[in-house]
Amino acid sequence: MPTFGVCKETTVCIGSERETLLKLKHHLIDPSNRLSSWNASLNPNCCHWYGVLCNNVTSHVVQLYLTTSLPTFDESLGYYVYEEAYEEYSRRTFSGEINPCLVDLKHLNYLDLSNNVFDRKPFPSFIATMTSLTYLNLSYAGFMGNIPPQIGNLSNLLYLDLSESANGTIPSQIGNLSNLLYLDLSYAFNGRIPPQIGNLSNLHHLDLQGRYYHEESIIYENIDWLSSLSKLCYLHLTNIQSLVGGMQIPSFLGSMTNLIHLDLSYSGFMGNIPPQIGNLSNLAYLDLSHAAHGIIPSEIGNLSNLLYLDLRSGYSIENTLFVGNGDWLSSLSKLEYLDLGGANLSQSFDFPNILQALPSLMHLQLSGCILPQYNQPSFLNFSSLSTLDLSFTSYPSRFYFVPKWLFGLKKLVYLFLSYNHFEGPIPDGLRNLTLLENLHLKENSFSIIPDWFYSSFPSLKILDLSENNLQGTISDALGNMTSLVVLDLSYNKLEGPIPTSFVYLCNLRVISFSYLKLNQHIKQFLDILSPCIFHGLTTLRVQSSHLSGNLAVSLGKLSSVRTLSLSKNQLSGNPFESLRSLSKLSYLDINDNHFEGVVLENHLKNLTYLREFYAAGNNLTLKVGPKWHPTFQLIELDMSSWQLGPNFSLWIQSQDKLDYLDLSNTGILDSIPYWFWETFSQASFLNLSHNHIHGELGTTLKNPISIPTVDLSANNLRGKFPLLSNRVVFLDLSSNSFSKPVDDFLCKNHKKPMNLEFLYLASNNLDGEIPDCWGIWPYLVDLNLQNNNFVGNIPQSMGSLTELKSLRIHKNLLSGTFPTIFTKTKQLILLDIGENNFSGTIPAWIGEIFLDMQVIILRSNRFSGHIPKTICDMSLLQVLDLAQNNLTGNVPTCFNSLKAMTQKYKRTFGGIYCFPLNVTSRYIEKTIVSVLHWLKGRGDEYKNILGLVTSIDLSNNKLVGEIPREITDLNGLLFLNLSHNQLSGHIPQNIGNMGSLLTIDFSRNKLFGEIPPTISNLSFLSMLNLSYNHLNGKIPTGTQLQTFDASNFIGNNLCGPPLPINCSSNDKSYDHNGKGSDKHGLNLFFVGMTFGFVVGFWIVVGPLFIWRSWRYAYFHFLDHVWFKLQYFF
Repeated sequence: MPTFGVCKETTVCIGSERETLLKLKHHLIDPSNRLSSWNASLNPNCCHWYGVLCNNVTSHVVQLYLTTSLPTFDESLGYYVYEEAYEEYSRRTFSGEINPCLVDLKHLNYLDLSNNVFDRKPFPSFIATMTSLTYLNLSYAGFMGNIPPQIGNLSNLLYLDLSESANGTIPSQIGNLSNLLYLDLSYAFNGRIPPQIGNLSNLHHLDLQGRYYHEESIIYENIDWLSSLSKLCYLHLTNIQSLVGGMQIPSFLGSMTNLIHLDLSYSGFMGNIPPQIGNLSNLAYLDLSHAAHGIIPSEIGNLSNLLYLDLRSGYSIENTLFVGNGDWLSSLSKLEYLDLGGANLSQSFDFPNILQALPSLMHLQLSGCILPQYNQPSFLNFSSLSTLDLSFTSYPSRFYFVPKWLFGLKKLVYLFLSYNHFEGPIPDGLRNLTLLENLHLKENSFSIIPDWFYSSFPSLKILDLSENNLQGTISDALGNMTSLVVLDLSYNKLEGPIPTSFVYLCNLRVISFSYLKLNQHIKQFLDILSPCIFHGLTTLRVQSSHLSGNLAVSLGKLSSVRTLSLSKNQLSGNPFESLRSLSKLSYLDINDNHFEGVVLENHLKNLTYLREFYAAGNNLTLKVGPKWHPTFQLIELDMSSWQLGPNFSLWIQSQDKLDYLDLSNTGILDSIPYWFWETFSQASFLNLSHNHIHGELGTTLKNPISIPTVDLSANNLRGKFPLLSNRVVFLDLSSNSFSKPVDDFLCKNHKKPMNLEFLYLASNNLDGEIPDCWGIWPYLVDLNLQNNNFVGNIPQSMGSLTELKSLRIHKNLLSGTFPTIFTKTKQLILLDIGENNFSGTIPAWIGEIFLDMQVIILRSNRFSGHIPKTICDMSLLQVLDLAQNNLTGNVPTCFNSLKAMTQKYKRTFGGIYCFPLNVTSRYIEKTIVSVLHWLKGRGDEYKNILGLVTSIDLSNNKLVGEIPREITDLNGLLFLNLSHNQLSGHIPQNIGNMGSLLTIDFSRNKLFGEIPPTISNLSFLSMLNLSYNHLNGKIPTGTQLQTFDASNFIGNNLCGPPLPINCSSNDKSYDHNGKGSDKHGLNLFFVGMTFGFVVGFWIVVGPLFIWRSWRYAYFHFLDHVWFKLQYFF
């Protein structure tokens, strides 16, 4: 680093260059006044100015050093310390513009403008004319755009760092810089790497690191040009992509023997590691993570100077590295860092002992590894190991306990055991690791925190016990862990209030207690944190933890808090009465509480650092003036269910940095203004659903929609559908009033295939035939056209939607036979073509094609013929709805093959998800599909719990034969409806085995015999309808059966509760309506019934003869009843 402002007394800067520097200062924004010395009247000698160095002989300005030091992140200090350092950095950075007058400094050879914030200003192309430069550093300066090809004219350059300072392609002219020793273009470019870089034969340092998983990546066809850079000591080619794919790491790298640092991680290479890598005897740093698979060559052991080795591989079998016997590791005696994450070590039976031969090893990363099952030692002598990561590990067989050898690693400081299946109490052996500062036990099945735990780790700063099975109350002994900085107990079964001993945890900066059962008033919770935690606490996450009451005023004492999450509790009142004081808040989540009240400008004016604001699902109203300009600049905003309308507020226009915007259900009655689409054109997520937005989208859209995720459903939009750019992945326009032909939207104005994956046009006024141009939309995963008026057949081009997982065209006027084009959509997991006019038979091939099918709904069509037995091949099927057709034949006996309807294979999570193919928006991780599902005679939309539903509905057909006994094997089935058929025979005796059943409907068939006694075993049954069959005998006694309405048993020869007919040992018969009669003598019941009929008849009918109004009302009632009966029967 040069020394600035140190010149001989006789060195006085040249006046013209002083004026140039003053012009440069005039265009710079200097918030911390670092350029205060740049003042000609107070200090005319610019050679003494900050960041300026002059030549001692010529007095010319030769160096400008205007960089800003970036803060570094130290996990041991916590993120909050980094945030504070970053804020200080932000207050010191230069911004504004670089005046082109800089070129007047003709003798400048050193220019450093790195780590500033020039706010996406175009790259200063005039710099390419400053041919005197030998050192140029614009890294992380905030410039954007293409580097001019004239950069190749800077022939004197020795050092060039443009990392994170551009976003165009790498100009080939960069290969003209033949004197270059150092070149860093990381995070700056996209497109192909020009082979002309191979002309830079003097290079010692080359960094071409790309952006991680960025849609515009650096790509290469080959890297043969690297072979000419024989002087390279440092080579970094991370996160770049191969055009050809599957290219192996080139063996010629083994001849580049000057290399000290080699990083090819995530570089698109595949295949085996070339053994020639072992020739790089000077190598100290080697990172080949996710760049190879196969067996690790033993030649790696030749790299005796290696300090850092990262061979992390993918978790899939085809991308896994195999360590073999691992003997080669014992030669790496200087190794300090070893990462074999994801590797298969199952055959390295002596692996733990081999590691003991590495005396310098400090950091060992084995996350995701398959570890050897046998020869697990009880003790290992790792004298220097301070970091051990065994998260995500597995063994060839079931192994749910922490390995014992770990307990002897007494110098461990960082221990990661997350995402394993470790069970039982936290093991006692951990108490030996008294130097631990970071302990991560997340997502295991630990059930108990032993008492010794709270006093065994005097230096522990970070403790993560989240997502375990911890039970009981939070121990008061937790207050003994006074060094804690980060504490996460989220997602456990811990109950009760937090202990008062928390007052001793004065170093706590991060508290995560989400998804616990604290059952505590928010004031009590905050008062316990109060004394010494408040002023240092930076993060408080207490989501869904049974907190209640008004937010206390004491919340305002959290003066340092930056992240606050209180969502999904039972908090009430106006939260901003307390939140208004949290001036450092940058993340706020108060979604889904019972907050209410009016939020005013004054409530928000101090929240100047707020960046992410989530306050959906409350009853809040925003009242601000028309000229209000918020003091914050948000990146994410969710105000769903607030009262913001009736118009689009102008303050939203000021939030032009928003990436996520949700204003759904906010009472907006306006049309979308012209400025809206322009302001948020770079956003990733937009939700304006469930408002009353009206008008035509086309009138406010100058350009095609470019937001990847757009939800405008449940509004009053009409007219033509909008044009889309290829950035759009998710579009929901359902439940609007679009009525224009959909052909223009789907079939025209598309020059190349579109990237859209989720398209919802349900519940509009669309009619005509479905357009036949689906080849333009090859990436569709989920398509919903239901509840429109489409007619005709399903178009042939839908067969091109080979990625389709969900298709819903329910409730249209479509016709024809079962579409054969579905033979090409083999990935479907949900198909709903119910309530149309399809006819013909259900083809046998559906069971052969739809092997992933989970929900199939064909109800309310005109399908005929037998139910194909191949339907039983769909073992993942959870919902089968064939109701209201003309199906004949028997109920298939193979239904017991539907494994997803059994307890053993039944899902335990709620939604059925469609996952996107290419995530270009981070907000589309998955989408939950929904269907209209008929249960208990009513159609309801099932979405978040659809994955838990198991149902068979074959009602209202013409099925005959017996109910197959095999159906009783479906012990995970919830809903079974076989009503309104012509089924005969007995109810299966083993029906009691179907222990999950909630509803059974066998009504209006021809079933006979007694009701099986095992039916009383169905303790979850909430509906049972056996009416209008030929059943006889006593209704079995059970917990549930006698609580059902008698109408569920009428039309049989049954007796016993809930029917009002007592069963007797006398020889009695029961008529079709369940009424008993003696076979001998006069039955007084009939006498009473006759008398009652005569009296009742005249009581009801008599007034109808007398009063006309009664007569009209009565017959109107009969018409209404007849209409209802026609609907149901």
